[in-house]
Amino acid sequence: MQIIEQTIVPKHPDRRSEDGIVVTTDFIAVIDGSTSKSTHRYSRRMSNGECAMRTIASYIRRMAPGNSCHQFCLGVTKALRNVYIPFWKPHKAEVIQQLKEHPEDRLTASCIVFSRLRRELWMIGDCQCLINSPSLNREGWGGSYLDNPKPYEAILAQERADIIKSSPKPWDHYLDDDTARQSIIPHMLETMQQQNKTYSVIDGFPIAEKYVRIITLDFQPQELVLASDGYPFLCPTLAESEARLAQQKEKDPLNIGPDFMATKAFARGNNSFDDRAYIRFTI
Repeated sequence: MQIIEQTIVPKHPDRRSEDGIVVTTDFIAVIDGSTSKSTHRYSRRMSNGECAMRTIASYIRRMAPGNSCHQFCLGVTKALRNVYIPFWKPHKAEVIQQLKEHPEDRLTASCIVFSRLRRELWMIGDCQCLINSPSLNREGWGGSYLDNPKPYEAILAQERADIIKSSPKPWDHYLDDDTARQSIIPHMLETMQQQNKTYSVIDGFPIAEKYVRIITLDFQPQELVLASDGYPFLCPTLAESEARLAQQKEKDPLNIGPDFMATKAFARGNNSFDDRAYIRFTI
């Protein structure tokens, strides 16, 4: 595996990213820690999203080289579960029940992992990738784009866009105070009840593996791009992906369509609407 380029950029210039990249001899991964919608905190030093990301990254770094996706799902779930228990002692049973009923209180993340030995990509939650075989596409990029979106994300993004478009307030208002996003938070919490029921995430509870995408690659030379959903338009190079992101910010900073919709805007003072991580490499 040879790294061509990579980057991690937080959405807020003065805060740390909740996205992360892991590179080992046997695995390359992009991890997207979910922005917490809870008042519970598992670390004094970092947000819940960063805590989830760093816990998963630490697990991948010590994972056995030949682990299957199933073994990864079991192991990374245990790693997050182990964060909950010391924090909540001595009421383990009550805490687990609380977290079952209130998934917004869990540490949650999406992740895409490439396994060198198995020559597989594992997509858990909302992540994206590009796969290209340069030797088979000498005249330019001829690869495949793959993602694994949350099933309710598009509905919530449309709901937020409708609120803004029908509002008498000037649109600039939502760059400073996104009350439209605040309006859909209750619906976002409702959809989180479906975590690891109708879609998969990593959250310390059994991962719904039937919603995990596993892509097996052949043994032709491949060029891969793995990224978090902070890139609305994933391109074969980092420069192209950053350019498309900049165009989106210029053209539609509220992210209300038609080319792209999201549940949040490019808030004033932020460099993007979300943290972002990108890595391109050959195998």
